[in-house]
Amino acid sequence: MGYISYFNVVKSRDIISSPYNKRQDSYADRVIRGKILDRNGNVLAQTNVAEDGTETREYPYNNIFAHVVGYTAQGKSGLESVSNFELLTSNAFFVDKLKNEFQDKKNQGDNVVTTLDTNLQEAAYDALGSNKGAVVVMDPSTGKILAMVSKPDFDPNTVSQNWNELSTSEDSVLLNRATQGQYAPGSTFKLVTTLEFMRENADFDSYSYNCTGSIESGDVTIHCYGGHVHGQVTLRDSLAYSCNTSFSNIGRSLNADTYKDTAQELLFNKKLPSVLPYSKSQFTLTSSDTEAERMMTAMGQGKTQVSPYHMALITSAIANGGTLMKPYLVDSVTNNAGNVIEKTKPEKYKDLMTSKEAAQLKDYMTAVTDYGTASVLGGQNYTAAGKTGTAEYSSDKEKDHSWFVGIANVDNPELVISVIIEQADGSAKAVNIAKKVFDAYYQ
Repeated sequence: MGYISYFNVVKSRDIISSPYNKRQDSYADRVIRGKILDRNGNVLAQTNVAEDGTETREYPYNNIFAHVVGYTAQGKSGLESVSNFELLTSNAFFVDKLKNEFQDKKNQGDNVVTTLDTNLQEAAYDALGSNKGAVVVMDPSTGKILAMVSKPDFDPNTVSQNWNELSTSEDSVLLNRATQGQYAPGSTFKLVTTLEFMRENADFDSYSYNCTGSIESGDVTIHCYGGHVHGQVTLRDSLAYSCNTSFSNIGRSLNADTYKDTAQELLFNKKLPSVLPYSKSQFTLTSSDTEAERMMTAMGQGKTQVSPYHMALITSAIANGGTLMKPYLVDSVTNNAGNVIEKTKPEKYKDLMTSKEAAQLKDYMTAVTDYGTASVLGGQNYTAAGKTGTAEYSSDKEKDHSWFVGIANVDNPELVISVIIEQADGSAKAVNIAKKVFDAYYQ
């Protein structure tokens, strides 16, 4: 009896709301599926009813929100899956519901108002262009996800017609690369390495290293990107210039066990707070690994794997004084008259680092935009901080993915962004995509 009471009060809503609960779809016999809206009321998904009663799910923005909003044909994905229960529940005025019952008409389902911003989503979608990759934009102070783009994409309006092609695509078109993609983090991981070095060395600010453009360990030689020779560098300079040899030097000095602890504090090898399906990030370095493996790991190569979404979470914590707010996509649920049924309140998820550590990392990240590898973001009508990354995905050193994570309005952060371009191969830069998104927000 105690468990039955607990189930009804605490767990029943989770079971009912689960996208795996097929009983939900029986609600569609009595309810017209509600709308999915962006934060400004723009319609992202709606059900059109023909005169003969035929219902058609429509996505006015076609491909732009494909992965995050999802589809309802051939199963469900994205918010269409996550919010299925709310969309098929009607909290319409009871008199209207009573009248519909007598007239044998369906009630209108509730609307899901998301945190997504169409202007930012379109800016990210257009900036990514024909590249494969992903963009995630968040508000670090609340955890609101403002944009989430994955490419290659698809038109959710035509999923039924194109299902065979979509489901067998060699490009994994249906995969949401933002949350499910797994990539070597490249130099964006130097933020994690910097944090660990700061924790192991109280005098980290006095660090100095002479970069000659390459560093060796046994038969492994690591070069700075593009063959650059950075000369004498501090820790700040090392991050600004993304100096591979300096970070390799740092990596071989680190304690592998505490390094792993720090990575796990930043949610590597852990569950991520996400309502959408995601891939868990991996950090595998151990004390038994070779010096060369430590060096490679420190500069973001090695065996480490991470998603763009996870890098957005880490950047959000840095921007928000070390505290990661619980990320969310649904701002509220309203009935067909616009009355609020449920409202999401921002809440803390976890402290990933101390406020002092976060402030130091953010300061170092401003050097990246002031005089380092992301100087294209300097001199704008907004301030920015960030970290670029280049991740090799082949034995061919010319083949790489391009990364950028960043913060806009550094003193009072308003946006964080995480961008990856697959197979950029030196011809495309993720930082330029971030700039276009920031420009769109501050225009």
